[in-house]
Amino acid sequence: MSGQAGIEGKWAGFTVEVREPGIVWVQFDRPEAFNGFTLPMKLDLLQLTRALQVSPDYRVLVLIGEQHFCAGDDVRNFYGEEHWEHARSMRIGGARRTDELGLYGRLRTFSQTLTMSLRHLDMLSICGIEGHCIQSGFSFALAADFRIAATSARMTSNTLRYGFLPDEGGHKLLVQHLGVAGTMDFLMRRRTIDGNQAVAMGLAHEVVDPADLASRTQALALELADGPQVAMRLLKRAIYSADELTMEQALEDIATKTAISDFHPDTSEGVTAWREKRKPAFNTRSRPFESHGYQPGVSGAKSETGA
Repeated sequence: MSGQAGIEGKWAGFTVEVREPGIVWVQFDRPEAFNGFTLPMKLDLLQLTRALQVSPDYRVLVLIGEQHFCAGDDVRNFYGEEHWEHARSMRIGGARRTDELGLYGRLRTFSQTLTMSLRHLDMLSICGIEGHCIQSGFSFALAADFRIAATSARMTSNTLRYGFLPDEGGHKLLVQHLGVAGTMDFLMRRRTIDGNQAVAMGLAHEVVDPADLASRTQALALELADGPQVAMRLLKRAIYSADELTMEQALEDIATKTAISDFHPDTSEGVTAWREKRKPAFNTRSRPFESHGYQPGVSGAKSETGA
């Protein structure tokens, strides 16, 4: 994989491992701080998702914690200088606005953008959750496409405990999952749920013993990575769009996407495999532009024929 060496290794607050066939395994590695978000960690996660968005090498993103998933922002040491040691993002620090406008800008630029980075990512994402999954960490997990929760998981927004709001977008994500009435109950009454309750409420897809969390998350990642990636990415976008579109708009959206997917080689392979009663071999299409010497976005690039 051409991009593997570029993303693997230590980042601020997490490590990255690439597993075949194109599974990006992100392990949060600050268990002593319950894997709380720091500014460098948020910036690095944003940089990682943007790198994954443009790479042809990766298929599924996994985010999992060590002992805990994420207890939200590390309010005791969010800007600590030591957190920049392994950061790959541009260093941001020093003087900063501490008034209302400064807070507004930081929320829009860092916290809310991080939450939406999983929704905006075309490749599918999975969160493996054990221990604390709180506040901004909870919202981040809700933005993923799949969640596998250990029985030991403790999932909550709990912002009202401090008089805060779920300002990273957790209220909207909960409304999508629970509806208005369910969200009102969950947030106003400061509900904390375990893995079994999360599945019962529709906030997680599966519940497992803590010892089985990593292996089950890996199994789901392999299942998703084996599917037709072009169709799956288009379907992901269509599903989230359908939640906010009218029926007519949703039909128009899926028709446009089908005009792409039905003519992709994966579709022919899927039909052929069905007829031949064998497992389809998806995701084998070559890159047509590069094969002719053309690189989109590179000025003056020409094909081998000189056209």
